[in-house]
Amino acid sequence: MTPDPFARPERPQRPQRPQRPQQPQQPQQRRADNQPSRRRSQPMPSQQANRPVPWLYEEQDITPDPSASFVEYLRWMRSPDHEQKDPTKVQILQFAEDKADYRQRLEQLNKRTKLLAEHGQQGQTFQVKSSWRIRVGGHRGPESILLPAFDSLGMPYLPSSTLRGVARNQAVHDLMQQQQLNWKQANKAVAPWFGDLDAPNKSDQAGKVVFLDAYPLAKHMGLSVDMANNIWNWDHDNLKYSPNPNPFLSLKEPTFLIGLRLASTCQDLQVLDKVKTWLIKGLQSGIGAQVNSGYGELLTAGTSHKDDELLRLPFALQGQLIHGRQTFTSWNWNQHKNQWQTRGKPDAEVRPIAMKSMLRYWFRVFAGGVLSTTAVQTLEGQLFGAINPQQQWGWVRFHIQDGRVIQREPKPNQRGKEEPCGKQEGTLILSASLNLEETVRQPVQQLMKNLTWMMFHLGGVGQGARRPCYSRTHKAPWYRGATLTPERKEAFWKLPDTPQDFQLLFQQRLQGFYDALQQLTRDSVNPHQLRRNPPAQGHRWSEFADANCRIIACSGESDHNKPYALAVLHDQDLKVKDHDNQWDYDGNLCGKACRRDVTPSPVWIANLANYQVATVFGARETPRSTYVTHLRQKTESRRFAQVFPFN
Repeated sequence: MTPDPFARPERPQRPQRPQRPQQPQQPQQRRADNQPSRRRSQPMPSQQANRPVPWLYEEQDITPDPSASFVEYLRWMRSPDHEQKDPTKVQILQFAEDKADYRQRLEQLNKRTKLLAEHGQQGQTFQVKSSWRIRVGGHRGPESILLPAFDSLGMPYLPSSTLRGVARNQAVHDLMQQQQLNWKQANKAVAPWFGDLDAPNKSDQAGKVVFLDAYPLAKHMGLSVDMANNIWNWDHDNLKYSPNPNPFLSLKEPTFLIGLRLASTCQDLQVLDKVKTWLIKGLQSGIGAQVNSGYGELLTAGTSHKDDELLRLPFALQGQLIHGRQTFTSWNWNQHKNQWQTRGKPDAEVRPIAMKSMLRYWFRVFAGGVLSTTAVQTLEGQLFGAINPQQQWGWVRFHIQDGRVIQREPKPNQRGKEEPCGKQEGTLILSASLNLEETVRQPVQQLMKNLTWMMFHLGGVGQGARRPCYSRTHKAPWYRGATLTPERKEAFWKLPDTPQDFQLLFQQRLQGFYDALQQLTRDSVNPHQLRRNPPAQGHRWSEFADANCRIIACSGESDHNKPYALAVLHDQDLKVKDHDNQWDYDGNLCGKACRRDVTPSPVWIANLANYQVATVFGARETPRSTYVTHLRQKTESRRFAQVFPFN
C-alpha cells in the first residue's frame, strides 16, 4: 500500500540517552545502531537533573516514519538547563540529518513543479546547483537553532517569493547600469515584467511571470549540520577572543528544480526568457544569507563562477585542517567529575568563511597599528560587512572553487600514527560585490591583494593556524599546526631565499597595504609612527601590528621535527612550572585553555621552507620579550632579520 505523502509523520525516535552505569568501573556503552534498548538502567535520583538529552515522553519507544521531516525531530527538543546543553543540540541535529529520508516526497514535489510549469508550453523548468552551501530562511527553531526555509510539511525549499525578489533585484541592477538610471527610476522600469500597482499602463500593474516554489532534487537534497563561530568581537576599543560555536542546519551542494511559467494574461515567451535570464544571473550572484562568505551561489549546468573578480589564488593547506561542525560521537560518564561528557569529532571541510575570517583578522592587526579603532571598525564593516552598529553589505565577496579534502587527518590512535598528514586544496576567489563603487575599486583591490599575501606568509588557517605544520611521535594529534601555501608561479607570489630579502619584500607588500588604506580612509598613515596601544599586562595584550609588535624572519636547525622558530619557542629556558610543579609551556607565550577560559598564543609562526616568520604581539613585555631576545641571540646574524617595525 502506497503511503499518503500528505499524512503527518510520526514523531521520530529519540537518540539513545546514556544512563549512569550501575557499575561505575564498567560504564554501559551505547548501542552501535543508535536504537534505544528496551531494558534501561535507571539513573540515581541525584542525577535526574543531569541527564543528557532530556526528551519528552522519556519512557516511550517510538519508531519514526523515514519521511519524517527535520522539523518533526526538533519538536522533540526542550530547553535543557544543564552542562550537556550544547552537545544535546549537536546530537539531535545530527540525528535528524542522518535518519530522515525525504526522497519520495521531494520526487512528488518536483514532479508537480514540472507539470505546473510546462503545461501548455507556457513555461519551462531548469536546474541550478549550489557550489557550496546555501542558507535561505533563517527561521529560529528550538534552542534558537537557525533552520533553512521549509514548507508546511517540513521540506526545505526556495520560496517563490524569494526567487521573484532575486530576479527583480537583478533586473533593477542591470537597468541602472545599462540605462544610467537611479534606483527609483529602475524600480519603475521593471514593471513590464514584474508589475507595479502604480504603473501608468494597466497591463503592467500585474506581474507577467509566475514563480513556483523550488525544491531540491531527491538525490541532491543536502540537508547538513553547519556551524557558525564568531571568535573575535569588538569590545569598545579592544578585540575580545570568545569562541562561540553555534550549530545549525543548512543545505550542502543541493540541486534545485526551478519552475517558471507565463501568467494567464501574457502570451509573450520573450518576457519569460528575459525574466529567466535575470533570475539565473541573480542566483549566480547569491541567494539567502551570508552570500559574501561563500553561501548561496547557484549555477546552471555547464556554467562556472564568473564574477567581477579581484583576485584568484589556488592554495594548499596541510596539517590541522579547516573544520566545520564537530560530529557527535557518544556520551561517556566521567566518574571523577560526576557528570556526562562527550567529545566531538572535527569534520574537515574547505570553508570560504574561514578564509574570510582570517583575512578579516589580519586586516584588524595591521590597520589597528596605524589607525584609530573607530576608523578600523568603520572600514572593516565596509570591506567585510557588519551587523553592529548597523547592518552593512561588504564590498568584497569570498568564494572557494573546487574546495576538497585531499587527505583527512590521521586517526587519534596508534593506527593513525603511520597515516599521512591531512591536506586540503581549493582556489580562493575574491570578487566585487554589487555595492562596490568604481571610485574605490582600485584601492580595495590593492589592499586585498597585499593583505592576502601577508596572510599566506604569516600563518595558516583553521585549527592550527598559529603554528606551522610539524609531526609528532609521542601522542595524538600526530600533526600539529597548519601550513598554508599559495600555488601560483607569478612573480608577485615568488618568495626570496633569505630572511633579509624577505624583509624587503614584506615591507614592500605592507607599504602597498598602507597606501591603499590611506586612500580608502583619507587618514594619514605613517608606518614609522606606529600607535602605542595599551601595553601588555599579564595574559592581556593587543593583537595589533603596533609599536608593541615584532615580526621576525629567521632560520636555524629544526628540533624534534619542529621548525627552528617553533623549537626556540618551546625551548626549556622559556618553560614555567605548573600547579603540580612540573615544567610546562608558558600560557602567556604559547596560549592556554582552562575550561571555557581560552587564551590564544600571542605568537604566530609560519614556515616558509628556507626560514620561518614569527609574529609576536606584546613583544615589549615578558615573556614575549624574552622569546624575541632568545631568537636574536641564538640565530646567526645572516639568518636573522626584523621585518616589522620598519625601523
